[in-house]
Formats: sequence, structure tokens, C-alpha cells
Amino acid sequence: MPALKAIVLASLALAPLAAQALVLSDDFTLIIDLAAVSDYRSRGISQTLGDPAAQFGLTLAHSSGLYAGAWTSNVDFGKSIDEEGNEFSFKTRQEVDYYAGYFWQMSDQISLDLGYLKFTYPKESQFNQSEVYATLEAYGVELAAKYSNDMENVFGKNQDTLYTYVGYKTTLPAEVGLELRYGRNDFQDQAFVSGDGGSRSSYREWEAKLTRDFVGVTWGLSYIDTDLSQSECASWYGYGDLCTATVVASASKTF
Repeated sequence: MPALKAIVLASLALAPLAAQALVLSDDFTLIIDLAAVSDYRSRGISQTLGDPAAQFGLTLAHSSGLYAGAWTSNVDFGKSIDEEGNEFSFKTRQEVDYYAGYFWQMSDQISLDLGYLKFTYPKESQFNQSEVYATLEAYGVELAAKYSNDMENVFGKNQDTLYTYVGYKTTLPAEVGLELRYGRNDFQDQAFVSGDGGSRSSYREWEAKLTRDFVGVTWGLSYIDTDLSQSECASWYGYGDLCTATVVASASKTF
């Protein structure tokens, strides 16, 4: 993502905008999401080498519960080594995701979200992949599963991955929000190699997040960590510090 665009999005995320969706008609609503984060972490792993990110999303929702949209963030995958031992930098600096699904609000406390998501990375299409997902939320508890079978990696094409998590959301005194998540990311192959030569195909990650609305913006502070060692992290992601414990600050706005 160009630096100027990132700055513009971050500025918008911090602005006190009207907190409501854009109603297009009796049936269609446009939802806009803006965010600035000190580190873009996905499933516990940094996607920006620990650097900040600006993020923007658009969702078109129908009164039936159907929806479709797109979301983008700057990313940085750093450097790698080719088959001849030469170091090179990945070209992509942006992630663009497209999604569609169905959201069923069974009651005020129970909902089900089913959908399809496509991850794309301009100039580095080998990272592109798609997944189907299902999220059940009941009385603040979330149960989710996300499955993909087209991720290309060093083991070949069409690799299966399954990400599952349990989460919980509640409101503490002083209108402080609390969000908890504990997840497991499971690969088909032994992707993570430790310093002693052992390997495994999955890892666990967790997050505890506090949020507070102020001047029309939701401010957040997260503690994020995984159970991957630095050697295991480096064996798959190329850097040992992308999976270590960190604190992420965020400012977001949905309208």
C-alpha cells in the first residue's frame, strides 16, 4: 500500500466520524471499516514484520442476511532465499481480501455467520488462497472454524489448513470491552521445525484485548502470543520474532 494512502486511512480511522452505516435503500446497507494498528497480526503471526498497518473495508449487506465485501491492509513479508541460495525481497506490499456470506441473527444473543473468503496479494500470487468459514456466537461466546485447501507452499499445491478458535466478548465496568480468543492453526504437513530437529503441523495462539470508545473511535490494546518457538517460527515464516508475544495498539471506526 502506498505510504500516502496508508497515512490517509490512518487519519480517517482517528477522525470522529458519524457512527452509523450508510443506508442505500430499504434492503441494502453499506458498512465501512477503518483501522490503524501498531502491528497487523493474523492468527498470532505478524504480517508486517512488526510494523504498523492501515486497514480499510467495505461491506454491502442485504436485509436477508446476505453480504459481500472487500478488505485491504498493507503487509510486508520481508526477504527469502531462492533455490540457488540468493536472497530476494517479496514484491507485495498489500493484501486484498474478497468475501461473501450469510449472516443469520437468530435472536439478540445468538447468530450464525457462514461465508467464503479469498486472500490475494498483488505481485506475489503464490500467497493467494481461499477459505470457507463458519462462526457461531451465543451469549458472548464465539466458536469458529475456517478451512482452506488451496494454499501453495514448499510442500506443493492444494494444502489443507484448518483454523479454529473459541472466543468471548463482554463489557467490563466503565464501558471497557473485553475480548478473549484461543485458537489453533492446523496444517496438513509438518511445517514447523524446531532447533533440535523436531517438527509439528500445528500451533496455538491467543489474544486478550481491551477496548474503549472515545471521541467516536474504538481504541484497543491487545496482548497476542503463540506457542511457537523462534526457531519454529523462522522455519516457516522466515523470521523468528513474528510469532513472539507482543502488545498491539489499535484505533478503529465502523460506520
